[in-house]
Amino acid sequence: MEINRDNILEVCRKSNIHPTKDYGQNFLITPDTSKRIVDSLDINDEDVILEVGPGIGSLTHFLSMYQNNIDVVDIDYQMTSFLNVVYQDNKNINIIENDIRKHDVSKYTKIVANLPYNITTEVIVYLLMNAKKAKKMVLMCQNETFLHFFNTSGSEYGPTSILIHLLGSINRLLVVGKGCFYPVPKVDSTVFEINIEKEINEDIIKAYKVSKSLFLNRRKTIFNNLSNFIKDKELAKSILKDASIMENLRPEQIPPEKFLEISLLISKIKEG
Repeated sequence: MEINRDNILEVCRKSNIHPTKDYGQNFLITPDTSKRIVDSLDINDEDVILEVGPGIGSLTHFLSMYQNNIDVVDIDYQMTSFLNVVYQDNKNINIIENDIRKHDVSKYTKIVANLPYNITTEVIVYLLMNAKKAKKMVLMCQNETFLHFFNTSGSEYGPTSILIHLLGSINRLLVVGKGCFYPVPKVDSTVFEINIEKEINEDIIKAYKVSKSLFLNRRKTIFNNLSNFIKDKELAKSILKDASIMENLRPEQIPPEKFLEISLLISKIKEG
C-alpha cells in the first residue's frame, strides 16, 4: 500500500493507528522520496533485506516490489499488526515485532531505516557491530544528528563517526523536509548511505571502545585523556609519539585511523 498525503489520515483512522512520541514515529508521506530511498539500496537478486522501524510501510511498499527475502522489524504491535494484514499475500516479506537492538541482524546484506530520533546513534552502532554481512545501509535521521556520523573533525565528531569511517564511507543522499512527514516533526531529516568496505573485527571494536573513553573529556588534550585512560603518563607520551600524534591536540582533531593506531599500540603493550 502506497502511503501518501491523500490517504495518511484515512489509513490511520480506519486502522486505529496513533503515532507515538515514545517510539519517535513520523510517517513518510511523499512516495517519490520513499522510492528514492529504496532505490538507493541498489538491491540485487542475492540480497537479504532488513527494514527497521517501518511504521505503516512507506518504504515497505516499494520493497514489496522485489522478490528478495525481506524482514521488516518494528517494536510497536499496532504497526506490525497493520503490516501483517497489508502484506499477508507477500510470502517473501516477514513482519517481525521486536526491538531492533535485540534482533539478530547477522544475515542481512542491505539495511534500510527511518530511524527513531531518540535511539538513532544506539541503533546505528548496533547495526555496524552486528550486521556482519551488510554491505550497504541507507538510513534517515535528523539533519544535525547526521553531522555526528559524517564529520571527522570538530565539535560534532565522535566515536560513532570513527566506527563508521573505520568500516567504510558515508555519503549524504538527500534532505527530506519536515513537511514530508505525518505527524510533522520539528526538524528536517537527512537520508544517507553507509557503504561497508571492511568486516567488523576485534581491532575495530577495540578502537571504537578506546575512542569512547578518549572523548569523555572533549576539552582536554589527547595526552591528558590517554594518560587518564591507561593510568601512565610516560606510556601515554610513548604511544602518542609512536602514532605521530601531537600531545596538545584534542580528540576532535584526530582522524579515525589514528584512534585505531592508538588502540593497536595499547593492545601491543598489554600483550607484551
